[in-house]
Amino acid sequence: MTARLTGPDGRTFDAVVALGSNVGDKTGNIARATAALTSDGQVTLVAASQNYRTAPWGNTDQDWFVNACMTVTTTLDPHGLLARCLDVERQLGRVRAVKWGPRIIDLDVLIYRDAVIDTVDLVLPHPHMTSRAFVLRPLADIAPGLNIGGHTVAEWLTRIPHDDVVAI
Repeated sequence: MTARLTGPDGRTFDAVVALGSNVGDKTGNIARATAALTSDGQVTLVAASQNYRTAPWGNTDQDWFVNACMTVTTTLDPHGLLARCLDVERQLGRVRAVKWGPRIIDLDVLIYRDAVIDTVDLVLPHPHMTSRAFVLRPLADIAPGLNIGGHTVAEWLTRIPHDDVVAI
């Protein structure tokens, strides 16, 4: 893998993680997940987006979400970072009962440097991030110039409706 990625502030990072919650204290769940993910020193927060109120996606018969993104540095490889994210979800009480259903917390690895991975448990870059405003809007806060598939995050965001993704 190549060198770290660079944010608009010049700080480098290894990966982008998306966070979402629509059960209980949604903004609190985002904060607790961020703290848990970075608690052991293997993952360090570089930048965090604002929190955004977003409509449910996929299974739309559920409460609204809070979504955010963060850039991180990490000593973990891509699969190790995914395992750490899944561990944080379990720690916070995530139960996977319904696909795209309600969740106390959801952590998704979106990008890991320039890694291209297509395995059963991990696909990078995340295959649907450029079509999801609830991912692109917060990502534009912290990495608008990040190149994904030949276009920047900011460019991808102009291609999809995102008026219903509201900063909170």
